[in-house]
Amino acid sequence: MKILRKFKKLAGQIIKILYRLVYRLIRVDDKLVIFISFHGRGYSDNPRAIYEQMKKDERFKDYRFIWFIKNHEKKNIKIAGAEIKEYFSIPYFYYLSKAKYWVINCKMPDYICKKPSQIYLQTWHGTPLKRLGHDIIAPKDATFYRSGMTYKQMCATYDIDVARYNYMISPNKFCTEVFQTAFGIDRQRLIETGYPRNDFITNANEEDIKKLKQKFDLPLDKKIVLYAPTWRDNSYVAAGYTFELKADFHQWKEILGDDYIVIFKPHYLIINNYANDHSLDGFLYSISADAEINELYVLSDILITDYSSVFFDYAVLNRPVYFYMYDLEEYKDELRGFYLDIHTELPGKVYEDEETMLKDVKNEIYDYSYLKIFNERFNSEQTGNCAQKVIDIVFQGK
Repeated sequence: MKILRKFKKLAGQIIKILYRLVYRLIRVDDKLVIFISFHGRGYSDNPRAIYEQMKKDERFKDYRFIWFIKNHEKKNIKIAGAEIKEYFSIPYFYYLSKAKYWVINCKMPDYICKKPSQIYLQTWHGTPLKRLGHDIIAPKDATFYRSGMTYKQMCATYDIDVARYNYMISPNKFCTEVFQTAFGIDRQRLIETGYPRNDFITNANEEDIKKLKQKFDLPLDKKIVLYAPTWRDNSYVAAGYTFELKADFHQWKEILGDDYIVIFKPHYLIINNYANDHSLDGFLYSISADAEINELYVLSDILITDYSSVFFDYAVLNRPVYFYMYDLEEYKDELRGFYLDIHTELPGKVYEDEETMLKDVKNEIYDYSYLKIFNERFNSEQTGNCAQKVIDIVFQGK
């Protein structure tokens, strides 16, 4: 096994070297678009919304679309109207060199080469609560990610990628300001359109909600709580992230009772210890981290989160949001810090005590004035046609 890993690593290094030597020799195809979401984890997020809108647009009927997805054959992913190629394969490097347009929502590795004639649209994947990139306030000895990067090295990974962007989507005025300092990007390359992925949320109706509940085999007659926490930057070992939740779903079941069910969608770096707890069958539904979260937003009645940026999108629905931050003091003082004052600028109340929060959920205690103020500031661009706005700018030069 160790020999195989060494061989794969060596093969990968050889492919990268060959790619850098020959990428300039590959002619750019003006009607080829490639899409990458979360480093090839799947068919999702802003790139998916942009792709699906392009498929509806007659102007792109003779374009070729390619998605790069890891283990796509094993996952049995099919995308109507698009080809799927394996992420980090020889075709991956070939088509990165050939495609006129790149639509990507994540930071690309520094070994990727882009020609001046190619157009890189960085869609990003959320409005940040936690500080990003150059905005992170870190002590001199701070390290980042499993690789143990220094602060300077971490910032350099952003700088290399940002230098390649032609356009970067900003969902709101707040991000237009933040992205300039966090990523060091100039204002001219930021397009303030709202997030394309939120078109689905904005336009969803009652029939959509019913179909989604049926898709996930959820009861139609119960209130649905979506629990979507994030991971913690400081909780990992060399073998992987070890963060375990403090949520006690047995207490959730006891307090919320038979009128509620809980959908648990952890960040993909979180360990889910409740996946095989059959005492919670019929109450707790564990959903894959790769599931399209927009669908879970739409079918749920309530969101419980912590420091994840999911609440920025969920607020579009004008439904209650509760913040369960049991480790608030530790998180605030030791990790990356926040852009917002969490006690005055979030669309809901912050709870450090689980039982108090659950009783408020059960008794429907929520102040909707939080949402009105919040949406005026952060979601004014979510007009239901954000994907089309992006397409018109990037592909049609409007």
